[in-house]
Amino acid sequence: MRYWIIILVCLSTGAAFTQYSNGRSRSELGILIGGSYYHGDLNPYRPFNNTNLAGGLVYRYTVHPRLSFRANLTYGKVEGYDSESNDPVFVDRNLSFVNEIYEFGTGVEFNYFPFELGHDRYKGTAYLMAEFAIFQMNPTAISDDGAEVELQPLGTEGQGTSLNSKKHYSLTQIAIPLGIGCKISLGKRASLNFEFGIRKTFTDYIDDVGAGGYVDPVLLAAENGPLAAEMSNRSLSGSRYGKRGNSNTKDWYVFTGAMLMFRLGQKNICMTR
Repeated sequence: MRYWIIILVCLSTGAAFTQYSNGRSRSELGILIGGSYYHGDLNPYRPFNNTNLAGGLVYRYTVHPRLSFRANLTYGKVEGYDSESNDPVFVDRNLSFVNEIYEFGTGVEFNYFPFELGHDRYKGTAYLMAEFAIFQMNPTAISDDGAEVELQPLGTEGQGTSLNSKKHYSLTQIAIPLGIGCKISLGKRASLNFEFGIRKTFTDYIDDVGAGGYVDPVLLAAENGPLAAEMSNRSLSGSRYGKRGNSNTKDWYVFTGAMLMFRLGQKNICMTR
């Protein structure tokens, strides 16, 4: 929670600064409504699979008709289920997860054409987006008795035990959002944007699956408890030697949708010409 308090303070300070420096004419605030999904060990190939409703707030500051700075707070849920796979190996593995992601990102937009709200010529453009982001996650799954279980504290791959040299992975991670979009002016004060943004992460544990194989369930139960052993290996065949995940890849997640943006101040006649 302390990370989000720091972020909100920074955003409030930034907003106050832009107002003080007469930057409101270049500033826009809006909402994002769309969807979120992920690519990883439980969904390696299928885009838009298990897409969930996502949303957020976006702030944009126009430096030039072709360049804007932006910041956004975004929420989305991602999930994956081996039971839905067409691959019998994945079906037998029988893992699943749900993860709620809270992201703060900041970066730039590069417009392909000059763009300005209310301008007679610069009414629309495609754009590229590049950001740096920090996100909070918490993968969960349903246990055999029907309870929702947080997976990270369990150490399902032996994290924090003699079975694994790794510590528990962090629930706060960084990502590099990259995206494409288009925007169109809706008059002098508003614009409609459509954006597809994929997030490169540096963790393999959005789905709690990172190691290539299983650890010994008897030793895992002894050190981390029986629930850890239960959630670690849920194979339908009961095999201890099957493939758990792909340790050579990292997880990705996607936010995509529409943004409705509103200018915070009056048009600055000196912005473009």
